[in-house]
Amino acid sequence: MKLLAPAKINLGLRVLGRRADGNHELDSLFLPLEVADEVEVEIRPARQATVSIEVEGDAPEDDSNLAVRAAHAYLAKRELSLAVNIQLRKQTPAAAGLGGGSSDAAAVLRALQGDLPGGLPPAELASLALDLGADVPFFLDPRPSRVRGIGERVEPVSDFPSLSLLLVNPGVPVSTADVFRAYDLLGASTGAESAARPDAYPPDPLGAGLADRVRNDLEAPALHVCPELRRVRQALEGVSALAVGLSGSGGTFYGVFRDTADAHDALGALKLPTRSWSRVARTLESG
Repeated sequence: MKLLAPAKINLGLRVLGRRADGNHELDSLFLPLEVADEVEVEIRPARQATVSIEVEGDAPEDDSNLAVRAAHAYLAKRELSLAVNIQLRKQTPAAAGLGGGSSDAAAVLRALQGDLPGGLPPAELASLALDLGADVPFFLDPRPSRVRGIGERVEPVSDFPSLSLLLVNPGVPVSTADVFRAYDLLGASTGAESAARPDAYPPDPLGAGLADRVRNDLEAPALHVCPELRRVRQALEGVSALAVGLSGSGGTFYGVFRDTADAHDALGALKLPTRSWSRVARTLESG
């Protein structure tokens, strides 16, 4: 089975507090992107459960890959003895705040769930996905959604239009754990309410207030962890983006533009280090 594993951006992200278990309560609008990894899953009979992976691009080829962990978790949950081979062609950088690894894992879960008879009930599949990572449940059905809690509450948003973006990553992986530690140490104030709630968006999301709606409470700690990100933000501001936001905990910034022509013009004018990654992309519309 071949599937696309789309990346995502966070159009605004609020940290609403910290739970007793140490996890942070978040509220964000997730928008899937047309930029996607390609995942192919082959399943064969076997005497015991095994999972192998072949990767083209920036991702590990061992059990540390979240896609491999997803396959192991699914087989264990259903007590299945099968040999699963995953072929992964990466289009998104690692540790970039775009959810690439989480989307790959969800694609594997979708492939196994769809190809094997007697699949897991939706609630059990969502719980298994959450155990793998906070972003994985969203990617089980990737469409514009408000995501809250630690990723377990996913509410699709209807009639959200496609946005034209320029994505820029400095080519430096940013650790999510380090960013949250910096958030706690810096004593950042928590958001009282989320600008990501569906009724916060007018029919024209590019209208007034866009800069505030892309605000990300993790930006300051991400800049503290990775000062090179500051140059990326400044570069996007220098090419007249309508708004500039950080996706997830970094390190990809995105600029919002009126259309893809403006985004391509901005890409041509960017001056960034050679190791940086940049891409014009559009978000996927609500179904």
